[in-house]
Amino acid sequence: MNDANGKTVLVTGGSGYLAGWMIQALLKQGYDVRASIRRPEAGDTLLNKIEKSGVAPDRLTFKTIDLLSDVGWDDAVDGCEAIMHVASPMGQGQGKKVDLVTPAREGTLRVLRAAQQRSVKRVVMTSSGFAAQGDDVTKRLVGVEAEAVWADSARKDMSNYARSKVLAERAAWDFMKAEGRNFSLTTILPGMILGPLFGDEATGSLEVVKRMLSGAMPAIPRIGFGIVDVRDLVDLHVKAMLSSSAAGQRFLGISDFLWLSEIAAALKTALGKEAAKVPTRMMPDFVLRLAALFQEDAKFMVPMLGKKSSLDSRKAIEQLNWHPRPVAETVIDCAQSLVISRHR
Repeated sequence: MNDANGKTVLVTGGSGYLAGWMIQALLKQGYDVRASIRRPEAGDTLLNKIEKSGVAPDRLTFKTIDLLSDVGWDDAVDGCEAIMHVASPMGQGQGKKVDLVTPAREGTLRVLRAAQQRSVKRVVMTSSGFAAQGDDVTKRLVGVEAEAVWADSARKDMSNYARSKVLAERAAWDFMKAEGRNFSLTTILPGMILGPLFGDEATGSLEVVKRMLSGAMPAIPRIGFGIVDVRDLVDLHVKAMLSSSAAGQRFLGISDFLWLSEIAAALKTALGKEAAKVPTRMMPDFVLRLAALFQEDAKFMVPMLGKKSSLDSRKAIEQLNWHPRPVAETVIDCAQSLVISRHR
């Protein structure tokens, strides 16, 4: 697929943050892009964002389909040479009873079944670094060792979102082993995705930085994240799509780890008065543990208290020539984008 001319790529979850940046990049590189959306009006919003980013949207089309329905997937995939399967339900903060596993797993299988019947050569699926996190998150594994680890989806302290990502990726590889014949699969396992806004709405991981800037986070929990820039993550997906050696492989996509306290300090240094509400005091661990009894978001963070994740992206760097930017640059670009949006 090295020659983009006339080749179509399907991007699922087209209205999402990562998908928006991915669609923009693919259009810039000359691909025809077909984006799946759940509601027709989401297409108008995305077109507007693409136009504002300075990219002509004339090679962008839409298919209104749902991960929870079989209807429309064969048609959406028809004529595509590759699929970027980015779509996945979020739902953090919506309580313990929200079912994220079914739409993530069944939606992934719908995409793969449709790909099997059509012209698709490569599916690149966005999984999560959570899916490669063993019981000891501080244990550093490098190269192919890192991607060989699978998280235990039965862990009681695992969040709904993390479990959905683990089980969806497992289902994808099981499908390929049992039925995959006409195309190859590559999975990308990113960390916390940050970077500039795509449009004016802060969604997903960007909410963490937004809450810091707005004063909605009164104190800093003793946790941190492996972070990746959305622009670098898009680049990794495209490299995986184009590389023959990436077929049948998992690739971690993480730039580096930062504690939330380090993010706060970087914001204070770089933004001055715009970071006046960024917290400086640390949250006692017991406060987070207490909140975890009632809030899914807090429950998700408790296992991370005081632990520095050691997920390593050397495999992607060495095999795909991937070079993520410094994580501090990503954090500042994200924050500056949020500040600009706030003042519009």
